Amino acid sequence: MTTYKVPVISGDGIGPEVIAEGKKVLGAAAEIHDFEVEWIDYPHGAEYYLETGELISEDTLRELKKYKAIYLGAVGDERVEPGVLEKGILLTIRFYLDQYINLRPIRLLEGVWTPLKNKGPKEINFTVVRENTEDFYIGVGGRARKGLNKYELDVIRELYRVKFDLDIDSDSDEIAYQVGMISKEGTERVARYSFVLAQNSKKHLSSVDKANVIPMYGFWREILERIAVDYPDVKVDFNYVDAMSMWFVKNPEWFDVVVTPNMFGDILTDLGAMIQGGMGLAPGGNINPKGTSMFEPIHGSAPKYAGKNKANPIATIWAGAMLLDCLGEKEASNTIVRAIEQSISKGNIKTYDMGGSSKTSEVGDEIARTILEAPVG
Repeated sequence: MTTYKVPVISGDGIGPEVIAEGKKVLGAAAEIHDFEVEWIDYPHGAEYYLETGELISEDTLRELKKYKAIYLGAVGDERVEPGVLEKGILLTIRFYLDQYINLRPIRLLEGVWTPLKNKGPKEINFTVVRENTEDFYIGVGGRARKGLNKYELDVIRELYRVKFDLDIDSDSDEIAYQVGMISKEGTERVARYSFVLAQNSKKHLSSVDKANVIPMYGFWREILERIAVDYPDVKVDFNYVDAMSMWFVKNPEWFDVVVTPNMFGDILTDLGAMIQGGMGLAPGGNINPKGTSMFEPIHGSAPKYAGKNKANPIATIWAGAMLLDCLGEKEASNTIVRAIEQSISKGNIKTYDMGGSSKTSEVGDEIARTILEAPVG
């Protein structure tokens, strides 16, 4: 029997509760499909930071790099200044492990309500591939007061290193600035990943940019156009992000695979989460196809619901299914998603955000029971 060792960062707020249900359901799938998951728990989050002053050490990052996949709950706490945990833990992991793909299935399951009139599971079923390590999220930005200000900032990635040496001479009392960056190497690899994904789906790739206003995104479009030549069987279209936000709502059935720079993807995937039923049903993966990937619900830590056994764990359970797919257990992954859908369709699980009163633990119990009593696949 195969045993997979998987690091777990349960994190803050509702994170430990939803991760517990994810472990429960993945355990049921493992039993049916004849493998084992050995969970390796890491303490990183608000409590650990407040006790030790450490976000995540390089020694821990090196340990995590030994594994194929990480399971993450949520990070964020009211006692810690906004952004400290997110940047110091989440972004640090993503950049150190070069998780350059953020993968988001936008899929409406049977039995789930969507705010889109006359749209159903057949119309809402596509994937967003978000570049995950560049754009305006590289960390080059800040504030400068009147006069001459000098800043030296490094962007270090597995593929390259870029140094920004900025002289800012301003007669404004104070400015705020942010520098975005897109590399040839970074764009090429996310483009090729997306084209291959489209080849294995409905052979349609939609690229998102704002090339008509921001030259950096013209560079993105040029690289996509150049790489498209290598995938003649894939239909490609190019879309401005403002128009794309309308079409997500009006015509979600148009899409198969959507590829987008980091910032636009961050925004569009939240929109995608709402049309598939809400944050509680939206899983995500931070992917390094040749290294260590990390899987998580895209919602936050929701501290006001912590300890109330109220949060919806479906996004976390679904993220666990994506984790199993990453490990090569595709049938087990499919079993979990089908069990989620069956449980919802039968009306057996409906948390507060879905208009019901099911408890977090009840949802995990029901999905695990569905897997064990009526295994699929």
